[in-house]
Amino acid sequence: MDRSYSELFQLLKTRFEKHQNRHATIDWARVQARLEANPDKLKSLAEMEATGGEPDVVGLDAQSGEFIFFDCAAESPKGRRSLCYDREALDSRKENKPANSALDVAAAMGVQLLTEEEYRYLQQFGPFDNKTSSWLATPTEIRALDGAIFGDYRYGRVFIYHNGAQSYYAVRGFRAVLRV
Repeated sequence: MDRSYSELFQLLKTRFEKHQNRHATIDWARVQARLEANPDKLKSLAEMEATGGEPDVVGLDAQSGEFIFFDCAAESPKGRRSLCYDREALDSRKENKPANSALDVAAAMGVQLLTEEEYRYLQQFGPFDNKTSSWLATPTEIRALDGAIFGDYRYGRVFIYHNGAQSYYAVRGFRAVLRV
């Protein structure tokens, strides 16, 4: 196994053991075996880690048997902030363009943005995004109106709100989900 991946496995295993509340009924050996059998997914996890996401297992899909990883960093990952929502939004900006869009970065990493439901699920292990916010997968009817949704955690509760998809902020990034 590649040395960098063995270091990643150790980091993931340590996080997995430290946060048993996120996956109480899941065995690390099964997770590692699945990762070893899926090198493309391992590469995506490495990207999640490298950009500050602190990925961890948060569940097991009963139908597909896939392990579900979410970014579990306390705040929206630092390496994925200051992005507008998608390519259409990025292309529509005439000046002061961000470096990229959340959906383009996610696609390059091989991950998806959390949905609103997944974001609320994550918060049971949290709180997450006390000082930041995270773009979420936006329903097509909202995106068709040039909007996009994001979430944060303030005042002891989860807030889901909207913004123009072309907007970007230094404290808004995105959280990823990866199924392995």
